[in-house]
Amino acid sequence: MVKQIQYKTSGTCSAYILGEVEDGIIRKIQFVGGCSGNTQGIARLVEGMRVEDAIAKLRGIDCAGRGTSCPDQLAKALEKECR
Repeated sequence: MVKQIQYKTSGTCSAYILGEVEDGIIRKIQFVGGCSGNTQGIARLVEGMRVEDAIAKLRGIDCAGRGTSCPDQLAKALEKECR
């Protein structure tokens, strides 16, 4: 079963995270807004990864003292939508 993700980010340049998770595996991630090269890189790195592994690697990453980052927001989105 494919789960659709649509998550409104907070504290980052990106506005939303969209994606698909199937049987605990990240199939597609897209950031709306933010630093295009960085968010594309994050998305490609996590595609094919288990949700739990992505959360463990990305949770708590900080960007410029904001207390969060695009990777951290992705971890939060996965926690909210897939746990």
